[in-house]
Amino acid sequence: QQLLKYLMMSYKGTLLFIAKCLTITLEEKNRKEIEKQLKTTEIDWDAVVKVSTGHYVFPALYCNLKRVNFLKYLPTDLVEYMIYFTDLNRERNTQIIAQAKEINELLLENKITPIFIKGTGNLLEGLYEDIAERMLGDIDLILNKRDAKKADKILRDNKYSSHSVVPDNFRHLPRLTKLNKIAAIEIHTDLLIEEYRDEFNYVLIEKDVQKINHAHVMGFESQLALSILANQINNDHFKYKDIFLRNAYDVFVLSKKTNTKTAFNKFNKLKHPLNCFLAICFEVFNKPKSLEYNNTLKVTKHLNTFNKKLNNPAYRKIINQGIEGKIRLSIIYKSLFDKEIRIWLIKRITDKQWQKEKLVQLGLKT
Repeated sequence: QQLLKYLMMSYKGTLLFIAKCLTITLEEKNRKEIEKQLKTTEIDWDAVVKVSTGHYVFPALYCNLKRVNFLKYLPTDLVEYMIYFTDLNRERNTQIIAQAKEINELLLENKITPIFIKGTGNLLEGLYEDIAERMLGDIDLILNKRDAKKADKILRDNKYSSHSVVPDNFRHLPRLTKLNKIAAIEIHTDLLIEEYRDEFNYVLIEKDVQKINHAHVMGFESQLALSILANQINNDHFKYKDIFLRNAYDVFVLSKKTNTKTAFNKFNKLKHPLNCFLAICFEVFNKPKSLEYNNTLKVTKHLNTFNKKLNNPAYRKIINQGIEGKIRLSIIYKSLFDKEIRIWLIKRITDKQWQKEKLVQLGLKT
């Protein structure tokens, strides 16, 4: 029991320490508290590396510590590793930006205006002080359905190809890759799962699109919403009542660009999950004013469950396993009545790459 208590406090303390560090460039109170902690407390740096890399914020952690001259408090070998890792990510992002600009020019030449979303849009608009702060995989853009099919053909004609499968009504077309290009391309026609598309869609974001650095990106309110919903809704994190720091850091940075208390007034069904994640961010980042949210009894209940899971690893594991089981059963049940889902599910479970990934996850293959 004492060991469990120690592990629990270790993870919670590590998560909150990392989160607070991510704000020290812009939050003076947190900067002072972190400096005091670094001077007076023995930090478990192995845990910090493990949690920050798991949440994809290791480069952002380094960049924030560097900007306020706190690297002097860290072990020398750790700083060297952080520099190495961050330099690699900066080089990768430099290549991703160049690739995204090529795609932008190619589509514009063909009378198609892509709106870049998620991490790609953030990089192209210059959201971060250092492009190395954001870790990302694919280049994401959104178009209306007609232009999406046309753009897909144009990219395929330019030596992009696809080996993935998605349901016919999925958010994006099959991922496209190209030899010697660093990132895959996802052409989205929708932003969210079908249940919420009537509230947050291409028609809505097109109204406040911005042109920054010759690229079209979402307006700040829409960026803020998608930074939350991409994980909370599309990846079921709202059900899990948890936080992924990469998205949370985007939310924090974007909160300096727009008013979080009014940004979601246009939504109905989505307003609650949006405010719930803001509440979690507000607490985890140590109550910055820019992350103030509209509190309700339901939001408080959601936040209480989040805190209970953060405080109790055993409870977190039980809840997460139960939700995962329900999600899998739901997909199987829907496939019995929905031909598109059934076809996708069959293609998915017979896909060799998917089978390999699952065997690795189960420890049956290395």
